[in-house]
Amino acid sequence: MAEQPIGEFPAEVTTIEERQPIGDGVWLSTTVRVHPNPAAPKVVLIHSLALDRFVWEAVAQRLSAECTVLTYDCRGHGDSSKSTGPYSVEQFADDLATLFAALGWEQAAVAGCSMGGGVALAFAGRHPRLMRALTLVDTTAWYGPDAPARWEERALKAEREGIASLVEFQRKRWFTEGFLDTHEAVVARCVRTFLANDIGAYAATCRMLGAMDLRPLLGTIRVPTAILVGEEDYATPPAMAGALHVGIANSTLTVVPKGRHLLPLEHPDPVAQAITSLLRALDNERSH
Repeated sequence: MAEQPIGEFPAEVTTIEERQPIGDGVWLSTTVRVHPNPAAPKVVLIHSLALDRFVWEAVAQRLSAECTVLTYDCRGHGDSSKSTGPYSVEQFADDLATLFAALGWEQAAVAGCSMGGGVALAFAGRHPRLMRALTLVDTTAWYGPDAPARWEERALKAEREGIASLVEFQRKRWFTEGFLDTHEAVVARCVRTFLANDIGAYAATCRMLGAMDLRPLLGTIRVPTAILVGEEDYATPPAMAGALHVGIANSTLTVVPKGRHLLPLEHPDPVAQAITSLLRALDNERSH
């Protein structure tokens, strides 16, 4: 069925929460906000390291007025299976392709934040026919030559000292001071999720990110791509977003003022607008 141009139907959204088996005894916890129009555009949103689909809650709420939206907890995260590592971004990308098959989705716009951006890039490389558009938020294709050592250090700290030893480090990377002061419930929700992590899965994911180098894929991406980064993001700073923009031909770059590493929570409006703008541009191309 051809997808309906966005913005033409009122949203009486049905929310379906499931545990989807993806093979080898692993299942992923999913939420699908189903638009009443079966031809509404489909969007999937992939979360960041050590958190869960709540990262995208505010954006998903905005998009569900016009789209069917999938959010899910990646392997080793949130309410999904804590399978034994090692992990790879390619494995995470294949997990998403399995979800598409389970849901009967033929194509969707894909957005990822931080770790989720790496998964989205790998998905674009391994499953290009499933992707209509790409949104990369606070992310990178490569963390640099010292990445394996830095991520190994973080994994070891969690293994030796416990996940709580990293909380303050994370809070200040996730959000600006102003957001930390004014959105205590959101921050507390993220901290609870972080503290609930399985140490083995967290360490395996850290090592996955240390090994990640998706730079060779950038030149192969043909779908319209929006890149956003917080002006104050020092986990994946604007220079890393700039490298993505240079590498992906059909891309735009937006630096969001007063934002750090979790723009979908701190600044959901520009993120949602970037996704819907890509979908509208695709609609316009199709109508001409």
